[in-house]
Amino acid sequence: MTGVVSTALSSLSLAANRIATAANVIGTLVVLGLVAVVNFDVVARGAFNMPFRGAIEVVQFSMVLIVFFQLPDVVRSNRLTRSDGFLILLGLTRPRLAGVIRRLIDLLSCVIMVLITVALWPEFVEMWHTNDYFGIPGVFTAPWWPIKLTIVCSAALCAVLFAIKSLGIEPDASASSNKSAKGRQE
Repeated sequence: MTGVVSTALSSLSLAANRIATAANVIGTLVVLGLVAVVNFDVVARGAFNMPFRGAIEVVQFSMVLIVFFQLPDVVRSNRLTRSDGFLILLGLTRPRLAGVIRRLIDLLSCVIMVLITVALWPEFVEMWHTNDYFGIPGVFTAPWWPIKLTIVCSAALCAVLFAIKSLGIEPDASASSNKSAKGRQE
């Protein structure tokens, strides 16, 4: 039974890592779109004296999307900004204790991400049903719900990634390499 659970958790880890990487790619594409919008606004403002209406709203919208699309990949790749100098020093003399503390920090981070997900879910549902928007009516408006949905999904994915880290599970990349090795032998 533990083999089945281990395989399932390893598959979940691999899927979560792939989703986090895909979300990072989407976040990078949003950055490129934001660069295009800002450049268009600068050229339109300077050359034609007609700025892009809603540029400020698009920038605000994009900044939130960029942060929350890229956050899961930051968690996945252990690039989250934190002060772990103490854990590095502790790891030199007491590696097990440092590992336990690191897993406890990951578990606490998981709990915080779950709380964010639970807190923002009702806001997303409300925004979805009310079609609440931001911006200036008649100039530029956009709905709030995509932002809330992105934050909810990002926080949920981060919670899964932190839970996987706190359990010490690594994605089973060896399964795919074993399959390709078997294919070469046959």
